Amino acid sequence: MMRAAAGYGDAVRIPLGPKTLYVFNHPDHAKHVLTDNAANYRKGIGLTQAKRALGDGLLTSEGELWRRQRKVVQPAFHHGRIARQAPVVAEEAAGLVARLRAHAGRGPVDLTRELTGLTLGVLGRSLLDSDLGAFSDLGHAFEVVQDQAMFEMVTMSAVPTWVPLPGQLRFRRARARLQQVVGQLARDRTARGGIVEGDDALSRLVVSVREEARPRTRERRLRDELITLLLAGHETTASTLGWTCYLIDRHPEVRERLRGEALDVLGEHRLPEYGDLVRLRFTALAVEEAMRLYPPVWILPRQALADDEVCGHRVPAGADVLICPYTLHRHPGFWEAPEQFLPERFAPEHRAGRPRYAHLPFGAGPRVCVGSSLGMMEAVFTVALLCRELRLEKLPGYQVRPEPKLSLGLRGGLPVTVHRVP
Repeated sequence: MMRAAAGYGDAVRIPLGPKTLYVFNHPDHAKHVLTDNAANYRKGIGLTQAKRALGDGLLTSEGELWRRQRKVVQPAFHHGRIARQAPVVAEEAAGLVARLRAHAGRGPVDLTRELTGLTLGVLGRSLLDSDLGAFSDLGHAFEVVQDQAMFEMVTMSAVPTWVPLPGQLRFRRARARLQQVVGQLARDRTARGGIVEGDDALSRLVVSVREEARPRTRERRLRDELITLLLAGHETTASTLGWTCYLIDRHPEVRERLRGEALDVLGEHRLPEYGDLVRLRFTALAVEEAMRLYPPVWILPRQALADDEVCGHRVPAGADVLICPYTLHRHPGFWEAPEQFLPERFAPEHRAGRPRYAHLPFGAGPRVCVGSSLGMMEAVFTVALLCRELRLEKLPGYQVRPEPKLSLGLRGGLPVTVHRVP
């Protein structure tokens, strides 16, 4: 994607076997496809293959089904409810710091694994009113199903899914495990009662599927929604935190400024509260800049339903259209020194005049990420507590590489040594 943008400009046609990909890399293009004419585009390549694991959940569904699903879960992300989850987020972040502190002086630890545990803990308590601690293998199961989805995407589903290749067998086991977990979550939540009165996402989903007349349809809808919520609710934030910690380690001056802000706002021992979000200003800028360089959703695939014209470029019906935040966030026409980590570029005085669609960490338009506020709070709180109390240093010689799946992960994890801050 970077080579295509650098070599051919903002609008590129890429022949790929029987397909032609239409790649657009300008804020005006993104605005047209994602917002202005969003009704003409459905989810595209990659997410189509992910349906084998996610079914018709909020991430992959279309039309009236998607609108109903969004209406069901939206109240769980309303401002007031998210504000009430601040203590949960702070407690889980403090738990992460304590676990990492225990590794100080004891050799490397895989930070991505620890961050996945954090984000699953927040997700379970804040959105599902459940404890996901018993399901420690969830992160691995999602890795497996995404590996297979990416394989089917790049091979354009040329390999039949019934062929018992090792990856396919791993996928089936992982999918069965995910279905087992969400089934257990739904049964436990129903057995506890209080479903009708509950304002968490799981309660809302259980109530909404009761409208379905057929038991199998109710079971499938609830399963698809919960698997999607589990994936989207933890992986993008874990990815954001992993890349933020990696960048902070590479820029000691940023780390010291973050630590100073955390001490000024929180003192030496206090946990963050919701009102601290506006005071942890530089921390939020650092998270935004990390999401610019390594956007958790690195690509937004769409498929045109009818012929269209994107800022003068013809797009035929059925075409696969790609908006790539990874390249858009590095567009030299909108970002000065685009490869540098400069949190100040998101300060209000520097943000003014920059096109809104030059920065798309949560997507845009009707399909914008419903959980962006919770994700930002989780990232800001966690970065503040980590920088106040610890220094995380990448293992010398370890080369960090992006891994493009449904989110932009760190290939092979992020091994770090933990040092206590005096």
